[in-house]
Amino acid sequence: MGRVGQAIDRGLFRRYPRGTGALMRVLIATDAWHPQVNGVVRTLTSLAASARSLGTAVDFLTPEGFPTFPVPTYPNLRLALPGPRRVARRIEQYRPDAIHIATEGPIGYAARGYCRRRGLPFTTSYTTRFPEYISARFPIPRAWSYALLRRFHGAAAVTMVSTPSLMAELAERRFANLAMWTRGVDTDLFRPERAVDPGFPRPLFLTAGRVAVEKNLEAFLTLDLPGTKVVIGEGPQEAELRRRFPEAKFLGLKEGEALAGLMAAADVFVFPSRTDTFGLVQLEALASGVPVAAFPVTGPRDVIADNPVGVLSEDLRAACLAALDISREACRAFALTRSWENSARQFIGHMSRVAARQRSPQSSLALGAATSR
Repeated sequence: MGRVGQAIDRGLFRRYPRGTGALMRVLIATDAWHPQVNGVVRTLTSLAASARSLGTAVDFLTPEGFPTFPVPTYPNLRLALPGPRRVARRIEQYRPDAIHIATEGPIGYAARGYCRRRGLPFTTSYTTRFPEYISARFPIPRAWSYALLRRFHGAAAVTMVSTPSLMAELAERRFANLAMWTRGVDTDLFRPERAVDPGFPRPLFLTAGRVAVEKNLEAFLTLDLPGTKVVIGEGPQEAELRRRFPEAKFLGLKEGEALAGLMAAADVFVFPSRTDTFGLVQLEALASGVPVAAFPVTGPRDVIADNPVGVLSEDLRAACLAALDISREACRAFALTRSWENSARQFIGHMSRVAARQRSPQSSLALGAATSR
């Protein structure tokens, strides 16, 4: 939160400095924001920081300043109840050159509705497998959820996805206007030299992320492995898993240097999720010089692929043990090629094309009429 500038209207927007002669103003609408700790929040925060040096100012329309309610089965996660008029007023106050909708929650729907009513082009990104997450908790067919998401994203000029395999999967599900937006990693924060040994028996098999059913942590915690299993994070399944697996070390939520120190101390990073669209934490582990063990699914397949920095197998135990022999230097070298600046350039390229469309006479008239009201 320290990099976030002065809030406007009780934090409805988070504004980043624009003292570098920015050429384009982008507004990102997102339901995922601080104090949440997840890949979406880290991606958006890193994007804004990198975009500044590339001549683009990024502001955020977030849940802050709105009433919120807890998500069913996940009380620590809250969603906003945004008022359409307040959302419209803030968008018009900022007068963005382009609008990006990062999530399919209430904030995302409010921003989408604003753009649709005014005939403004916008982009979206597909970052979370909500159909899988919902079906893991409720008896709702995935096809219904995908139909709703297809309708949501279908109105976008571009829907950005993080990996080629996810793009192919969504194309098969009849999503349109798909384009790549890769992810990066903070190699200054996540680095081998930050290692802080927690003093547990080695080898250390570590995982980090939301402690929830969709993360498939049981697949990791039930493995017969030497040394110590370490879990970093919090979530609705934490109490249950602590009770069922007392031999594992649950360290709770860690951020910043504390997270980086523990990450770098691990011998293997275990990523048991089968539902993540990318898995940014894999890059953070690799930047720390830690090899990855995972299932061969979307996310790990794209991050690791055939590179000698991890082991992908349906036998997760075998993957964990084989990863112990991987060069930590190779992991670090691989991560150094994945910069947030390159990720930001890709994002800005998509937004520049949308900004050009928005500057068309029809869109300019629409925005002018909106701001005159």
